[in-house]
Amino acid sequence: MSATVKQPRGRPRGFDPEEALAIGQRMFHAQGYDAVGLAALTDALNIKPPSFYTAFGSKAGYFERVLDRYAAAVLVLDDILLPGRAVDEALGDLLDRVATSYARNPECLGCLVLEAARGGADAESAVLARRVAEQRRSLIRAFVATSRPELADKVTDYVSSVMSGMSASAREGVSEARLVDIAAMASLSLKSLLAN
Repeated sequence: MSATVKQPRGRPRGFDPEEALAIGQRMFHAQGYDAVGLAALTDALNIKPPSFYTAFGSKAGYFERVLDRYAAAVLVLDDILLPGRAVDEALGDLLDRVATSYARNPECLGCLVLEAARGGADAESAVLARRVAEQRRSLIRAFVATSRPELADKVTDYVSSVMSGMSASAREGVSEARLVDIAAMASLSLKSLLAN
């Protein structure tokens, strides 16, 4: 009589939630939220659906954690919008870094947050992405308001729109060099606006 070997239950030993988020970030960035199904995710993470739900709650919950991870690691605003730094210099630096970041990896062009935010008005993934995008806009607005409160909304809208356009352009294949040129032109416009 042979003994049956039971398979261990739950997540595989050595399951790393941070690495799981990194994998999801690459997949969502390259393909978009809707194109990445649960089967593809669990396959890439090497876990079963019940383990995925135990670890992350839902696909949307997982995506929210991916967005938070992305926002905390890519273009860290706290490193750019430093207290006392000139607004035009800081925002010019931000746009220059955006140009490089959005075009750096051919597998992950543009901004994960901004591209996800373009989804349908009621799409859960778009709502989650818009929340992160608005948090980042709020940081820019607060930074500008410390020295130019009367221009905080206008400058924030301008910078956000340029970033969104650069993300879309990167997705369309515009080169890093051209995005850097766009960032430089936008920086000149900001300098002019802030000089008045």
